[in-house]
Amino acid sequence: MMSHKFDSIKRLKDKKNAIILAHNYQRPEVQDIADFVGDSLELARKATTTDADIIVFCGVDFMVETAAILNSDKKVLIPDFGAICPMAQQLTTEELLEAKKKYPDAEVVLYINTLAAEKIHADCVCTSANAPKVVESMDSDSVIFGPDYNLARYVEKNTSKNIIPVPEYGLCPTHHQITYQDLVDAKKEHPTAKVVVHPECVADIQDAADHIASTSGMVRFCNESECTEFLIGTEVGLLHRLKKECPKKKFYPLSMSAVCPQMKMHTLDKIEKSLEDEVFCVKVQKDITDKAIKAIERMLKI
Repeated sequence: MMSHKFDSIKRLKDKKNAIILAHNYQRPEVQDIADFVGDSLELARKATTTDADIIVFCGVDFMVETAAILNSDKKVLIPDFGAICPMAQQLTTEELLEAKKKYPDAEVVLYINTLAAEKIHADCVCTSANAPKVVESMDSDSVIFGPDYNLARYVEKNTSKNIIPVPEYGLCPTHHQITYQDLVDAKKEHPTAKVVVHPECVADIQDAADHIASTSGMVRFCNESECTEFLIGTEVGLLHRLKKECPKKKFYPLSMSAVCPQMKMHTLDKIEKSLEDEVFCVKVQKDITDKAIKAIERMLKI
């Protein structure tokens, strides 16, 4: 049945000159049918280089918006319109403008996990893969940063900047499912495994980790490490890619509770329908695109 579905999707892709992009947290079968799998930074870059007429983006809303901003001449589709990132909803325009008013000399760097309506107020955006590099490149000594508090803390530890988080305690609900006790229990079970975590994890987990990185940074680290066992602190979908790319190594999740329901909304059936009916099309207003693209392009240049 799955093989039949794969064949149908591939036929539709060829017919419509379409490409499927999928985030590392997608279901295994969605990753397998995708033309490219990566983290937010890799997907943003890939979206700018494809010559496809249609981009089917298996991710959450802010990612698809970013692809639409970078590809105003293409049709950008999301298979399930309900794939809404909870973190991206946590930063409001009002909070951001209030922070800018309070700290007029501070530049604004927003995590890519924000909606386009907020990106227009940013001097630059960043991803978890490049956040310290982007923030360090800012001219101001203080930087307004949002919406993830844990990433903000990680950035402050790894740059010379004073970080002003906005909102005060924004977070990823999925990464907050991973507790320090999970790490303690996992280390007891796998004492020689390296602990590799995402910077959206809470502080005590970051402090106890052997390596902190974006999802694709985690893949690179595990590929290059001489260690053969790893405890992975992020959404469990990444383990599928890790096991495919490093079949001789062993990977264990710090917590099986770290599941993003929104990322898992996309299915093969929905991808097939998305291609067939060309739904759901994501468009960003031109006035927002014209402003937001400057912050995105600045990140890509850095």
